[in-house]
Amino acid sequence: MQQQILIKKPSPVPRTIKKPKPWYRSAVQSFFFVLVALISLNKVLEEAGMAIPFLSQASLHAICPFGGVVSIYKFVTVGTLIQKIHESAFILMLIAFLLAIAFGPVICGWVCPFGTFQEWTGKIGRKIFGKKYNHYVPVKIDVYFRYIRYIILAWVVYVTATTAKLMFQDIDPYFALFQFWSDEVSMTALIILGVTITLSLFVERPYCKYACPYGAVLGIFNLFRIFKVRRTPSSCIDCKACDQVCPMNISVSSGTAVLSHQCISCMKCTSENACPVAETVELSIKGGAKQ
Repeated sequence: MQQQILIKKPSPVPRTIKKPKPWYRSAVQSFFFVLVALISLNKVLEEAGMAIPFLSQASLHAICPFGGVVSIYKFVTVGTLIQKIHESAFILMLIAFLLAIAFGPVICGWVCPFGTFQEWTGKIGRKIFGKKYNHYVPVKIDVYFRYIRYIILAWVVYVTATTAKLMFQDIDPYFALFQFWSDEVSMTALIILGVTITLSLFVERPYCKYACPYGAVLGIFNLFRIFKVRRTPSSCIDCKACDQVCPMNISVSSGTAVLSHQCISCMKCTSENACPVAETVELSIKGGAKQ
């Protein structure tokens, strides 16, 4: 009787992919940075007789959605916005919230010019310090530092509501970056800008991580956003590539869905960017477990 020999087929090896890094996020970031820079410079150009006509009515306050957030209390109680805030800021705030409900803080990761500026500065730090870059703050301290921005948020909203003035301008490094030549910028804001630039050489997006009140607001949406960054454990090879590239130091590889309040939806960790295995780390709508 002939004996049958059963040959066990090897388990399929996860398909790894090598793709050129997508250019479109950098393009979007650069577009908004240049747009905000032109809006800031337009008043100077106006004086020289070279103003850009379609930007003549725009201002930093008019295009900042955080202005809408700090105006909520006055708008609800009195029906008006706080000093210097335009109605457009309120509309942009609502658009940002809708985007955050769907995709998380894409405004932070794709649009915010100050976040982009920190990212660009961080590239210098990465070249200088290599693998040590963005790993200088001990995890035990870092985990508490990340809640400072919520304290700042509560303080800014309270002071703005009680004074009905745009007090955040006096400590805002974003405003200082794009108006550093103006007498509207306070010395405090310039100092905070200088500290942020310096820290960006050691820590990626330090202001976003530890101090940005608007980032704190949008970060909450990560808990219930519709499309989440999800990892498929069955095809994951545990290479930690997703963890290494995350600018916010989130441990993507330790869970199935990224629900961290620090995620900025930059998509750097996905299979399209860092993950070497196709369809393993993706933005999707299907269910997943919390980290």
